[in-house]
Formats: sequence, structure tokens, C-alpha cells
Amino acid sequence: MQATVSVTTDDILLKLCHSVSHVLFSTTHSQVSHAGMVQSITRTCLKPDLGCFSIFDGGFSGLVVINFSAPAALEIYREYMLNMGMPESDLAFSHTSDEVGNVMGELMNQILGDFINKISKELQTSISQSQPKMLTINKELTISIDTNLDEAVARRVSFKTKNNHIFYLEFAMDKTEFIKLSEFEADDDFDLDELLAEHGQILANSNPTPVSNISEKKEASKTDADDLLDELGL
Repeated sequence: MQATVSVTTDDILLKLCHSVSHVLFSTTHSQVSHAGMVQSITRTCLKPDLGCFSIFDGGFSGLVVINFSAPAALEIYREYMLNMGMPESDLAFSHTSDEVGNVMGELMNQILGDFINKISKELQTSISQSQPKMLTINKELTISIDTNLDEAVARRVSFKTKNNHIFYLEFAMDKTEFIKLSEFEADDDFDLDELLAEHGQILANSNPTPVSNISEKKEASKTDADDLLDELGL
């Protein structure tokens, strides 16, 4: 008899942690790792210096909060902008800068997009997110979803940047469990640029046209045209 496969709330949290590490590494080319231990908490909060949150709903409901210290936010922002080709002289130096907030909000949007994509493929359910909100604060603010969660579960995970700056992910959602009823194959991810390049190479290899052949064809066409004009007396 086949063992029952289930995915719990903490498994979903782990997928979110992987999305955070994956997106920040791919956009900054700087290593970001999460702790091997997760902390059970009773409430989610926005904390200094830079707090970002987003609500998701659909197959299950929840709230994601990421609290960055000023050094962690600036390190990630600067690594992201330098990786984009921006000169260091043009970068902001304060975490209170609108540019820093905008970049961190965009990164959280990418993190949640990656997380939702994985959830839809691996759990075969659909969730949607609100636009992430980024706030520069100097006091702790308790934040919760307007509607009651069904047996709410709240967790906190710490992350560390390459320069050992710490930031925290806080996560609250329905206590839920996904049980696998039958075997299925998740859709593979693909890179559109790689796909186009691959098809372009296949076409080039399947129908090569040397330059000498092109010249010969042009000369043949020109001769045929001249013969036709001579026959017409033109």
C-alpha cells in the first residue's frame, strides 16, 4: 500500500524560505541563507528599520512580513543595483531613501511571485497576493489580517546576508494540510530566452545557407532575367 503524502503549513513555509533565498541570490548574486530552526510566535509585527508585508488569499489565506534592519536593507539594495549595472556613486546611502524602499518592495514582489508559482505547480492550488507595502518605521507595529484565520499558525525565520546582516521573515496562515491523492507531474519551468535561442540554433543548423551559395543563386537569377529581356527585345 502506498504511503500517504501530505504537505503541512511548515512545509509551505519552507517553500517560502526557499523563494526568499533563491530570488535574492539570483537578483544580487550575493548569498542569502535562512536558519535551520523556525520560531513559533503568537503575532506578526512590522519592526524597525524597514518592514514589508503582503496578504495572500485563495486556496489558503495568510500574511507575509519581512523586517529588514537598516544594514541588511542597504546591503541587499546596493548588491541589487550594482548587479543591474548602476555605478556605486549613484546609489542611496540611507535606508530611508524612497529608492531603497522601492527596490525592496520590488524584490518582495518577485519573492511572492516565485512562491505562488511553486505553490500552484506543486500543490495544484491557486493563491493571489496583494501589492507589497514597504514602510520605514522606528517603532514596532502589530499587523494582522482583517478576517480571522482558521486555526492561525504564525512562524518567524531568521535570514543572514553575505555580510552577516540579519533580517526576519514572519508568516501567518491557516493551519492546513494538502494530501496527495494521485500521482501527477508538475509543469517544468522554462526560460523564454533560452527557448528562443535553442529554436534559432536548430533552424540555423537544419537549413544552413553558405554565402557562396547565396551569391551563385543571385548570379543565376540575374542571368535568367537578362535572357528573358533579350528574347523580348528589351
